[in-house]
Amino acid sequence: MDEISRFNPRYGTTWFIVAGSVLMLLIVGVLHIRFGRQMVTLVSDQFNQEQLAVARNIQKLVEQALSSLEKELLQLADRIPTMPSNPIDRQARLQSELARMGMNGVVEIQLWNRPANRVWVYSHSAPCKIASTTTPIPPEMEQLPEPGEIGMTRPEVIGSRVTMSMITPMGRHSDHLLLFRINLVQFLTPLLKDISSGISGYAWIIDDQGRFLYHPFTDFIGRSAFEVRQETYPDLSFVQIDRIQKEEMLQGREGTGTYQSAWHRGLTGTIDKLIAFCPIYISQKPRHFWSAAVVAPTHEIADAVGQIHRWQLVIQCLMILVVVAAAGALFLFEIRFSRRLENLVTTRTQALKRSEEKYRLLIESAEDFIFTLDTSARLKSVNSYTAHFFGSDAEHLVDRPLSDLFSEDVGQRNIKAVKQVYATQRSVREEIEIRSVDPPVWLNANYMPLKNEAGEVHMVLCIARDITENKTLQRNLIATEKLAALGTLAAGVAHEINNPLGVILGFCDLLVRKQPPGSQAYEDLKIIERQGLHCKEIVDNLLSFARDRKVSEESTDLNQCLEEIIKVARHTIERRTVTLKTEIARRLPPVRGDCRQLQQVFLNLMNNAVAAMPDGGLLTISATFDKSARSAVIKVSDTGSGIPEADLDRIYEPFFTTKPEGEGTGLGLFVSYGIISSFGGSIRCESRVSEDRDRSGTTFIVKLPQSP
Repeated sequence: MDEISRFNPRYGTTWFIVAGSVLMLLIVGVLHIRFGRQMVTLVSDQFNQEQLAVARNIQKLVEQALSSLEKELLQLADRIPTMPSNPIDRQARLQSELARMGMNGVVEIQLWNRPANRVWVYSHSAPCKIASTTTPIPPEMEQLPEPGEIGMTRPEVIGSRVTMSMITPMGRHSDHLLLFRINLVQFLTPLLKDISSGISGYAWIIDDQGRFLYHPFTDFIGRSAFEVRQETYPDLSFVQIDRIQKEEMLQGREGTGTYQSAWHRGLTGTIDKLIAFCPIYISQKPRHFWSAAVVAPTHEIADAVGQIHRWQLVIQCLMILVVVAAAGALFLFEIRFSRRLENLVTTRTQALKRSEEKYRLLIESAEDFIFTLDTSARLKSVNSYTAHFFGSDAEHLVDRPLSDLFSEDVGQRNIKAVKQVYATQRSVREEIEIRSVDPPVWLNANYMPLKNEAGEVHMVLCIARDITENKTLQRNLIATEKLAALGTLAAGVAHEINNPLGVILGFCDLLVRKQPPGSQAYEDLKIIERQGLHCKEIVDNLLSFARDRKVSEESTDLNQCLEEIIKVARHTIERRTVTLKTEIARRLPPVRGDCRQLQQVFLNLMNNAVAAMPDGGLLTISATFDKSARSAVIKVSDTGSGIPEADLDRIYEPFFTTKPEGEGTGLGLFVSYGIISSFGGSIRCESRVSEDRDRSGTTFIVKLPQSP
């Protein structure tokens, strides 16, 4: 019986199954170990990528917080001239600013007076300190920023504090400086204290010299990362992390890696860690950056993956014991199929991402208004240029009606155009005027249908381009042609009037000589003579504008020209309770033109400005030199009632005036335009009409070319 059973095929099959099961168990065990290691590696890499995303979020948080402080610094620099000039009186205002910005780490505000070599220091608790200094700039600054720019110092360790300074000039020159001193621990702690990675991972930041600016272990802050590790744990080699910091982080790169540490959240000993890092750009001029790192121990990943794999091994063994052959075949097939499918999905996903990224970059980088609308004329997507123009984020504009972006009449007209696209399935063009900005902006909008697979319009795409400059050129061309025609007409009319006017004045002079002075007839003839001479002056002005002048090659000292006419007009201006403010640059280059004729233009502009402020106001006269255009720019601004938009295109027409009858001839701007044009210059008007007096006013901008 034993011999028969020895050769029984059933028993042979059993032994084959048993042997196969043992072999498969061994294979599964080997594969389990191998795949477990690969899984730990893959999960670690994926975890490091997630840590890199966290590091990038830290970068955005810190850069946004610094950007907010820069805006606060620039706004405060603009407001300080409006504060009391006495530093002690300014204490309360600046203390409130410090209290508000204290949560952002600002611990001190300094005002530098470079000509006086003095500095006023305002802090949270101490009163204003006044000190003398012979240092022309803060010692940690390489060079001072230009007006309107921000200078940033490198972090400085003072005792137990790590500080950094932001500095900007106040006004057009760099004689007075405004400085924020920031406690980096107070600044960074609110941003990083709640950031974690995995179970116990944390973040830290070093500057471009390798010093810790933030670390959960506060004893490290302000000290060199290379030195403090070696001093604290001298028995451990830090080759890996030192290499990462020197060759990657201190070079401003981002990436991931692994290293060995001796400390983690109170744990000591040799600990393998995962690290992801990216640079934080503090300033570009000069170029300063820090580096943010997110770290977590690798044993957290290995423990989680190991637990999963242990359960997986038990299940696989049970399945193999039930059906070894089928399970093995399915296992091999699954591995092969999964890898092939994974490669295919990865390839297709990467191709799709590249395609989507390509078109997204095209839309986001376009300096055009691009957005889509549904059947209710609600925004479904908006590019960054559109959102930035309307002062919002793209996410906040989605699902808002189109009418929210424009005035009521413009919004209704564009909603009608959107509905027309849905109805006709054809493109519609509209010109949009946006009046919510100053000056208004004109857009040429093209509404186009977007069709789905069924051929139905499911969305409307709008691409709008700014045509404000074209509109302005068109309006200027029309105004120029009109003035040219008026000049020709004025020349003809003036010549026709001059002849009879000369006869009238001649006979009037003869009659005056025959009358005794003081008689009624004598006085009446004198009145006729004065009015006739007034008419002759008007005719001469018309002829001077209409006459084809050559570009003057005369050279005029603009500083002297402006100073003389301001002295002449100052008494009249101040008598009308108007405050005169001058901002004239020194040593302006000579310009083309005749001093007397230019003074006639400036006097006329000043008189018009004073007349526009019957209840008083502010008259500002400024002069600068535009190096790129090689021309002087003179601005005469008032805070008067302004010029209505309907009258702006007519202000250079002869005899057009908004003054009451008898107070103006309407030839001042007409003649001024001719004088400036004859010297190769230009004159332009910007005006605002508002019920709020502080927001209304008019500015005339005169540009004169530099004398060769």
